[in-house]
Amino acid sequence: MFLKILENVNLAQYTSWLIGGTADHFCQPTNLEELIQAVRAAHEKNWAITILSGGSNVLVSDAGVRGLTMLLNKFSMISHEIKDDRIIVQCLSGTAKSELLKLFLKNQLPPALFLAGLPGDVGGGVAMNAGVAEAFEPREFMDMVDWIEVLDEKCKIKRFQKTELKISYRHCDGWQPGIITTVQISWPLVVDPQVLTKVREANKIRLSKQPLDKPSCGSVFRNPEGHKAAQLIDQAGLKGFTIGEAQVSLKHANFIVNLGQATAQDTLAVIEHVQKTVKQVHGVQLTTEVVRLGEWSKV
Repeated sequence: MFLKILENVNLAQYTSWLIGGTADHFCQPTNLEELIQAVRAAHEKNWAITILSGGSNVLVSDAGVRGLTMLLNKFSMISHEIKDDRIIVQCLSGTAKSELLKLFLKNQLPPALFLAGLPGDVGGGVAMNAGVAEAFEPREFMDMVDWIEVLDEKCKIKRFQKTELKISYRHCDGWQPGIITTVQISWPLVVDPQVLTKVREANKIRLSKQPLDKPSCGSVFRNPEGHKAAQLIDQAGLKGFTIGEAQVSLKHANFIVNLGQATAQDTLAVIEHVQKTVKQVHGVQLTTEVVRLGEWSKV
């Protein structure tokens, strides 16, 4: 199958923030063969490769992205088996976490409660070791992972066992450079008959506390050790702070929402103002979870 590579594609439509400029070149591989085609095309044309993944937790520059941008939302497949009293799941990296959620809900397993609070795809979950503030088990994405496979720069697949990776708060290292292709997840087959009820209740709480009705990237800042970012921002009087149409949410201070026409530059300016103010008020430096993509020096 021949992979179609498009030119001058607006990326805002593919991000959860609905913000961002144009990709010079753009593709959506659906399988490993097409992914390899894309990597080889980029190498031949000397294009830099940017992985947009599922489009959550990223801020794409207004100036756009040079080279080839790969959106992996169609690079999706999931399968599972029951073995040795565990559920073993294999999925392509572009598989939405919501697909994992459905599988764990169907089998009445605890990770459903954890996954209900996570946007984006499986590859992003690994790369960022996505997690939740609640004391769930699991609490971080890598708690569930057995191994990952990565397409390296020579278009060869290399498998990394979890023990070979460097796992920390909101980060997973040791597999780069390359593109995560496949992830194996497993969990003990210990049924929780109340998990569906728990997920529904957790979703109600999130809806009441988080601005899920407006475009955002989820939590913008990591929780500093011993602190909660949202509390620090709220106590600094920053709820509602707005530049252009990027606003610190009135509902949850660790969310920056797009009121309609926010630009990446607006959003970055809000981020930097929040960091500066929290540092002045509390003496704490906030670090973003958000990954910036594209050309920022030209904005």
